[in-house]
Amino acid sequence: MMDHAHDLASVRDATDRLLTAVGKLDNASVTESSRLPGWSRGHVLAHLARNADALVNVLEGRPMYVSGEARDADIERDAPRPLDAQLTDVRESAARFQDVGAAPADWSRTVELRNGVTDSASRVPFRRWVEVELHHVDLGIGYELESLPAEFTERETGFLAARFAGHPEVPPTRLTDGTRAWRTGRDAAAAEVTVTGPPADLLGWLAGRRAGSALTVEGGALPTLPPL
Repeated sequence: MMDHAHDLASVRDATDRLLTAVGKLDNASVTESSRLPGWSRGHVLAHLARNADALVNVLEGRPMYVSGEARDADIERDAPRPLDAQLTDVRESAARFQDVGAAPADWSRTVELRNGVTDSASRVPFRRWVEVELHHVDLGIGYELESLPAEFTERETGFLAARFAGHPEVPPTRLTDGTRAWRTGRDAAAAEVTVTGPPADLLGWLAGRRAGSALTVEGGALPTLPPL
C-alpha cells in the first residue's frame, strides 16, 4: 500500500511552492495562456481547486464529479477570477483535502474516480500530488519538469509506464534514464524499442508535456502514446 501520510505531506509542500509562485503574478498574468491548449492560467488554477474538492468527494464516498459537463462548466466559471480569488480558492480547497486526508480512515479501501476508474484510497494523495506538480509546470511561470522533486519524477514515470503497459497500440518498450529502467507497451518477452533520456524528458514525453526530441530511440521510431 502507498504511504498516504508521506504523500499528503508532499502534496502540502508542492501546493505551498505553487501558491508562492502564483502569488508573484498579477491579474493580467492570470488571464494569459498556459501551456495547455485552450486554457489560460486561470483555467489551470480553477481546475486545481475543483480537483481538490473532487478528490474530497472520492475519499468521502461520493461521485468525483456530478458529470463531465459540470466539471468543465465549473472550470469555465472560475477561470476569469482575479488573482486573489484564485489564490484563496486553491489554498482553501487544498486545506479541505488535507483535512479529509488527516481523518481516520481505511486507506486500503477501493474508491471510484472518473469514468469508472477505481483505485486504492491510499493512492489518492499521490494522484493529487501529480495534479499539483504537473499543473505547476503547465502554468509556464518558471517551474519546469527539471524543477520537480526527484522522488516525484521517478514515481510518476513508473506510474505512467504502468498505465501504458499492455496497450495494444504501443510496442513493447524499455524506458531508461541510464540508471533506472521501466517496461511499457504490449506484452512481449523482450522489448522492441529502447527509449533513453534524462528523467525530466522521459516524464515529459510520457505525460504529454514534451514531444520526445531529447530522447534517444533504438530499435524503431519513438512510440506514439495514446492520450492520458
